Formats: sequence, structure tokens, C-alpha cells
Amino acid sequence: MVPHLTTALTGPLLELERHFLDHRTAIEQWFRGQWLETAPPFYGSTDLRNSGFKLAPVDLNLFPGGFNNLNEPFLPLCVQAAQAAIERICPDARRVLLIPENHTRNQFYLQNVAQLVAILRLTGLEVRLGSLLAEITEPTTLELANGATLTLEPLVRHGDRLGVKGFDPCAVLLNNDLSAGVPEVLRSLDGQWLIPPLHAGWHARRKSNHARAYDRVAQDFGAVIGIDPWRINPAFGVCGQINFKERTGEECLAAQVDTLLGQIREKYAQYGVPDEPFVVIKADAGTYGMGVMTVKDASEVKGLNRRQRNKMSVIKEGLQVQEVIIQEGVHTFETVDDAVAEPVVYMMDHYVVGGFYRVHTERGRDENLNAPGMHFKPLAFDTCCTLPDTEQGPDAPPNRFYAYGVVARLALLAAAREIEETAPLALEAAAA
Repeated sequence: MVPHLTTALTGPLLELERHFLDHRTAIEQWFRGQWLETAPPFYGSTDLRNSGFKLAPVDLNLFPGGFNNLNEPFLPLCVQAAQAAIERICPDARRVLLIPENHTRNQFYLQNVAQLVAILRLTGLEVRLGSLLAEITEPTTLELANGATLTLEPLVRHGDRLGVKGFDPCAVLLNNDLSAGVPEVLRSLDGQWLIPPLHAGWHARRKSNHARAYDRVAQDFGAVIGIDPWRINPAFGVCGQINFKERTGEECLAAQVDTLLGQIREKYAQYGVPDEPFVVIKADAGTYGMGVMTVKDASEVKGLNRRQRNKMSVIKEGLQVQEVIIQEGVHTFETVDDAVAEPVVYMMDHYVVGGFYRVHTERGRDENLNAPGMHFKPLAFDTCCTLPDTEQGPDAPPNRFYAYGVVARLALLAAAREIEETAPLALEAAAA
């Protein structure tokens, strides 16, 4: 059973979902052509917001950390997708070194790593875990709350290859987003595949680059199936020089907020949307829901109090925020057990492999749900996201999830283009 969705009772989204169903042949043909031109990332996850009149991605993670939240019955699909990705990147791969985040005390994250290891091993790969932690000087076994164990090993570098003692892998898979920068041990691994590439890490990546790539994808896709791209695309702006602690850049930020809210109001008027527009201000680099605030008027970003400025000024690894993206806020009308929820869709290669609802009992439908107090509910797929049933209504579980899958794959395609387009800049930076 699909969790209760209040959007199932509203007309506009049903019309959008019906449009996806009616054009599914053109959609799948278009996707096939796109993946022939642009290689998909190894994996990724995207947060979606479903407002009834709009279904759009609001974040894309290239180092997903929630494989433990996926429905167990879809493990075979994860394995099949991982196998396809490995065969495309490194067909003769036998050994893979997985490098996780340094969260050795975060049980939820470690369970994610254990699930990822299980998926890779089921593809026929030998998998070992290499740690970037300086204190890991010998194999260290961690006991997980669910009864599983993980063994972290110190990294060993030989020339342009990286491994652990007695283990020379074909490829190195990062599940570490490199927020703190690129460790020297990961540089110049010319003898191995490094997945994703280093410039996909948050030390270099910018959400605004992804938003620009997604904007082009949405335009192309909208032209193919005949919809207004705004129905699947949150508008955005960028403020490049800001210091919340010193209160510099507030005028730039306020101007961007005011402009974007004006654009949203025009669209709401066009579609007869009665809701109050809002925007979400985010650090242009970073994850874990840090450096995020919601505003409904430009005046709200002027004269922030100390608590607000402290919240916005620092992200993961204590890095200072100097650039922000101002993104159109998309209300979520979805609920699970009467709490506000948003779907998070997981992909490997170009396949949708599962997902879950991020649920927050203390947040509203116009607020960020990626915050302390959230919990997760697996998406109860009766079938996978690529098997719509035209005999049922557009809000039936396989069709609702098909719509999720379409928009999630659009975000993944944008990420693929983003990685491809920013590669030359990364090479220039490395050579400098």
C-alpha cells in the first residue's frame, strides 16, 4: 500500500501524471537517447516535492547515504543496476575499494554502508572498506545495531593506485562527499577508476551548476512532451558574495529573493494557485540540510539575528558559507501518518532502484524536512518505478511512482551533464 497522499485528491497533479502516462513511450525513447549521449553517475538520490500543481526535484546527492532505508524486496533491482554500472565503467572489475564518510559513530550511516557493501558483493565483486581517518592504523571492526559488522582498513598507496593491505582494486568508489576537500591520497589515481570523479565532491561542486543543468534538461523534456517546464522545475537565483557573520551581501540576497518571489507570484496567478509563495536559501555547496532557511519576503533576510546568522554561516566540516542559491520553494502536500512528507528517490546507473519518504512531525509543508527530528518510511513499491499501469488511475501507486521516477531521472540526467561540463574546469584547477 502507498502511504496516504493528500495530493491524490487534487486535480492539477493528476493532470500532470496523466500526461506522463499518455507520453510514456516518447519519455522512455527520449531518455534512451540522452543516456547514449551522456553517461549516468554510478549512483545518486534526489529529494522531490509534490505540491499538487508541481512535481519537482529540490536537491540531488551524488554520494547517497540512505541505502539502508530502501525496501528490502528491491535489493535485486539494486544489484542489477549496480551490475550495469560496473559493466559500463569497468567491465573487467573484480575488486572495489569503498571509501565511506568518517561517521564511525553514526549507526544509521554505517548501516547504509553495510547495505551498499552487500549490493556490490552480490554483483560478484570483492569489496573492502578503506578509511580516511588517521586513527585507523589497522583493520578495525565496527559492530552495528542491526547485528551486522563492518571492517575499516587503513589506505595503502602504491604509485598511482590506491588500496588496502593485500588488496589492489580495479576501482575506488567514494561514499564520502569530500566536503572538507580532497585528501592527498586520492589525487592522481591515474591507474584506477575513481567513482564519482573528484570534482563531484562538495569541495568543488555547486548546487547552482546543477540547477542550470536541470533548467536545460527541463526545457528539453518539456518541449518533447508538451508541458510548461515550470511544472517540474523550481526557479532559482544565486548570490555569490555573502558573509552572514559580518552581515555583508544582504542587499544582494534581498534583491534576489524579491525578484524570485515576483516570478513565482506570476506563475501562481497563471495557474490559479492560492498558496503563498516562498523561497529556500541554501549554501551553494554542502549537504545534510545545513545552511538552509525559508523566507516569504525579502525583508526577512535583512538584519538576521545572531542565531539565524550562525545557522546559515557554517555547513558540514565547519566550512564558512560564502555563496548561496535562492531556490523556489515547492510546497509538499504529501503526508504519512498525518505528518508532512517528501519522497526521496534512489538511482544506480540510470535505473530507479527504490526510495523512501522523509517525514517530519514538527515541520510544515513549506519548510525544510531534512532537519533533526526527521524519520524515514520506505516507499512501498508494488512494482518498480518504470512500470506504470494505464488501466489504473494516475494516482495509483505504480503511476504515482512512475511520475516520481521520471522527474528523478531528469535530475540524474542533469547531474550527469553537470559532471561532464565541469570536468574541464576541474582539470584546469588540478594543473594549476
